[in-house]
Amino acid sequence: MEPIGFPPVPAARADRRTLVEEILVVLMLSLLASAVGAVISLLTAPVSGVFVPVGDQSPRFYLQVIDFVFSLAPALLVLHLARRHEGGTAALGLDGGQRPRDLARAIVLFVVVAAGGIAIYLGAVALHVNRFVVPVPPTGHWWTIPALFLNAISAGVVEEIIVLGYLVTRLQQLRWPPLWAVAVPALLRGTYHLYQGWGGFAGNLLMGLFFGALFIRWRRTWPFVVAHVLLDVGAGLGYLAFRNHLPGFG
Repeated sequence: MEPIGFPPVPAARADRRTLVEEILVVLMLSLLASAVGAVISLLTAPVSGVFVPVGDQSPRFYLQVIDFVFSLAPALLVLHLARRHEGGTAALGLDGGQRPRDLARAIVLFVVVAAGGIAIYLGAVALHVNRFVVPVPPTGHWWTIPALFLNAISAGVVEEIIVLGYLVTRLQQLRWPPLWAVAVPALLRGTYHLYQGWGGFAGNLLMGLFFGALFIRWRRTWPFVVAHVLLDVGAGLGYLAFRNHLPGFG
């Protein structure tokens, strides 16, 4: 019932759960992160007569956790939008109906891509076309490894859901030929890894082509999410174990 004298609220075309999800995703992608950061700043630093630099990067684990939570917002947006389309999350290969097969495929993908990735990395280092990228959060803290896992989960979830499951599917729905629907997201994947150098670009471009071709065949996204997480965790743990023997770090 509307208050007397006020215009009626426009009717929603979605159910309550969908509206709540929409509100949370929009806020996470916009102002909620700033609000949480402001509360933390107020609670962790003096207010009166003290200058506090904006963007203080003091290493605290709870900041890592907060960054992780908000980093998932783009993937949550994809899931939200998928549920509003015909076919739901299953249309993007994001339903949970094939867990054992998805896990088996993820392990195989991890082994294949890890072997190829090591070869490309060593070759790029030898050719001096790649930067030395430290694949772990700041070391020397009790939370270094937990934060490594959080970062790996964030990267795997966001990249594979958006660049693979979402983008490849939507491009195909726009009647793009399969070759282009795979090649363009793969090029995007390689491009946002250019900060590593040409080796990072080439390796991720090839991985994108490989993942895209298999995605079109399987129509499943979860194997690639899990494989990506395993690759990032493996890279981080490998760095921590062998960093004194790696080129450029010894």
